[in-house]
Amino acid sequence: MHPDVKAHMALQQGLVTRQQAAAAGLDGPRVDRLVNEGAWTAVRRGVYAETSVVAAAREAGWQARQLLADRAASLKMIRPHVMSHDSAALLLGLATLRPTNALTHVTRPGLVGSHVRHDVKHHLAPYDHSQVTMVDGRPLLDAARTAADVSREQPLAHGVVAFDSALRLGVTREALQAAVDPPMRCWPHVTRVRDALDLAALGADNPGESLARLLVSELGFGRPEVQFGLTDGLRTVWCDLRIGRHVFEFDGRVKYQRAEDGGVALASAEDVVWREKQRQDFVCGFKLGMSRIVWGDLWGDRRGQALSRMRREVLDTLARFGSSIDDLGPHRPRGPRPAQQPHRAA
Repeated sequence: MHPDVKAHMALQQGLVTRQQAAAAGLDGPRVDRLVNEGAWTAVRRGVYAETSVVAAAREAGWQARQLLADRAASLKMIRPHVMSHDSAALLLGLATLRPTNALTHVTRPGLVGSHVRHDVKHHLAPYDHSQVTMVDGRPLLDAARTAADVSREQPLAHGVVAFDSALRLGVTREALQAAVDPPMRCWPHVTRVRDALDLAALGADNPGESLARLLVSELGFGRPEVQFGLTDGLRTVWCDLRIGRHVFEFDGRVKYQRAEDGGVALASAEDVVWREKQRQDFVCGFKLGMSRIVWGDLWGDRRGQALSRMRREVLDTLARFGSSIDDLGPHRPRGPRPAQQPHRAA
């Protein structure tokens, strides 16, 4: 392959346009031959990548596939733009739920409004230049503005997950608030953005824990405390959520899968389960009840079933131990929870 073409691909995360290839001496027939022979794949009309790059993105999951499509769409655009919404979230490493529609999102200065053309949603919305950052040589809106935009564009749970992720990345609540009010005061769906920001909390390690918090809030016992710690002086554990003397733990499958299989476990599944049992015994030894939540409990018919089960479990804890945790004061860790390595929930 011509070194100039390789240079374009190296600078553009594996992508090259037809025009760039032609300028490097790779004319249209030769590009078509590379595609027909299977060496290259058209990611978007007029934008190509080596087939191995496209295959790796497909294998990696929807985020990698969408990121490749977003970059290809941006390369084809002539008018000035910044990546925004879910597209900016992917570039920033902001954890989000899978969007309801697989679109590339760009924002251009102008009046509030939007339109979709060729799988690209163009948002004609004002932004301050201080909100623009660069990732891989591509301009995009920063994490605070992006989380707010995702909240306007997607259902409430998506916004809560995005705001939680922004807090996890170190964005302050004040910065998030400043991205919403006053700039979006009269924008469509700003009420949903405010609701999502109000429900956001620092401490969720992944989208699953964010969604579990929303589920627990639906029980009607108030908003749960996030990351409730206990210690006996020798051992310290942190529970995802707490209401009264009842704690809730979200269990993603990756907790039980080895790292080489796409999980986060550093031991066998049997060892992880055994340690988890010992951990639960330690927590419940303080006269606390516990509910466990898995990904399937968050959706569809199982959501209602999970709510009914957890309500029974909380009421049983109330009947046995009451709700006050005053006696646990000496067993609360001093200072915040140590930083955790975020992991994906699945």
